[in-house]
Amino acid sequence: MSPRIEGILETAVYVDDLEASHAFYGDVLGLERLTVSPRMMTYEAGPSEVLLVFRRGDTTEDLKTPGGVIPGHHSEGPAHFAFRIAKDAYGTWKRHLQARQIAIVGEVAWPKGGRSIYFNDPSGNVLEMATPGLWPIY
Repeated sequence: MSPRIEGILETAVYVDDLEASHAFYGDVLGLERLTVSPRMMTYEAGPSEVLLVFRRGDTTEDLKTPGGVIPGHHSEGPAHFAFRIAKDAYGTWKRHLQARQIAIVGEVAWPKGGRSIYFNDPSGNVLEMATPGLWPIY
């Protein structure tokens, strides 16, 4: 039997413009920025959860740090990830995105009662706000 995984600590997304991405993730979505460097920013995405926002193309090579080596990584094209939101926050989020002129590119009512709103960040990544009922565990 495998050891137990406690959750996802980090989720990464690759963007073309860190400044435009901060205006989106920090200002529009209201995430608190934890760190900033020339190649990335990090945000608190929930309790014990970190969103890594990398400048596309700046992470392809291994990075040597005083503590060890971070292997190179990269992604082409749009990525996808979802934020958890409360069921009663769905309408509030929808109105907030519309007020900030963020185009909603899709909505889904899931069979178990969950709902999802889909929209894009400035680099075309597909983001989702999802309520409980999307997955059996959420």
